[in-house]
Amino acid sequence: MALRLVFMGTPDFAVPTLLEVVAAGHDVAAVYTRAAKAAGRGMAVQPSPVEREARRCGLPVRTPGTLRTPEAAAEFRAHAAAAAVVVAYGLILPVPILDAVPLGSLNVHASLLPRWRGAAPINRAIMAGDPSTGVSLMRMEEGLDTGPVALAERVPIGDDITAGELHDTLALLGADLMVRALAALERGTLTFTPQPDTGITIAAKLDKRECRIDWARPWKAVHDHCRGLSPFPGAWFEQDGARIKVLRTTRGEGEGAPGTVLDGSLTVACGGGAVRILELQRAGRHPMKTEDFLRGTRMSPGAVLG
Repeated sequence: MALRLVFMGTPDFAVPTLLEVVAAGHDVAAVYTRAAKAAGRGMAVQPSPVEREARRCGLPVRTPGTLRTPEAAAEFRAHAAAAAVVVAYGLILPVPILDAVPLGSLNVHASLLPRWRGAAPINRAIMAGDPSTGVSLMRMEEGLDTGPVALAERVPIGDDITAGELHDTLALLGADLMVRALAALERGTLTFTPQPDTGITIAAKLDKRECRIDWARPWKAVHDHCRGLSPFPGAWFEQDGARIKVLRTTRGEGEGAPGTVLDGSLTVACGGGAVRILELQRAGRHPMKTEDFLRGTRMSPGAVLG
């Protein structure tokens, strides 16, 4: 027996869950997503990734600017859904919305709660040097990612993995968890465990001001910073007045004054040790491997990166 659901999500991370829920045969009464907005060089209005996929699947789409009005709550109740599936939606769900679905609002969150509650759990886990992370399936409450957890899966964070790569892995894992949770919900066997009161950390929204690379930090901290912000928004340094994003690094050999280029392979000294830059991107250009970048840019040993 399929469940009647409302799906709520916006970015690429939510798309695998939407597709798996549809493939599992559930009745998606409506898809809620953030409204289309201008993006890209031409600032053309672009629908969210979830809206694109929902329309391709022939599902009705709603893009309210808020859910806090009586009218929004009434429209939501009118879907007569048993449960809501929520993945990186981007709007707070007020109590009238949470109360409108008798089986609850199930949320996929990209961390092992209660670690990294909040907006940027994938980036923050890598930037903090965590050895592992995962996906949690929780029932939503009023608080920020505070609800009880039904399912969780742990994955290792590879030494050189980027936030973009980890994002894709966790998106697929989250979709699998949600389909399993909905099957258990149908059977009446889905159980929840309150989150512990210890080990709570907050994954604050990324701020562009924290993206500049501080070469004075130890090599591991610089490496984690770069890969945790790759591919977006991107850690960067400045050279000859231009910002250059660093998309991929690994541990390098050698030592020197922080920010100093140590060799012809773009190994850069840090406060302790060094990182070797493997992939970069100039503003308005495509990402480039270091060897291709250096063909058109003089960055000789001894140069100091800003």
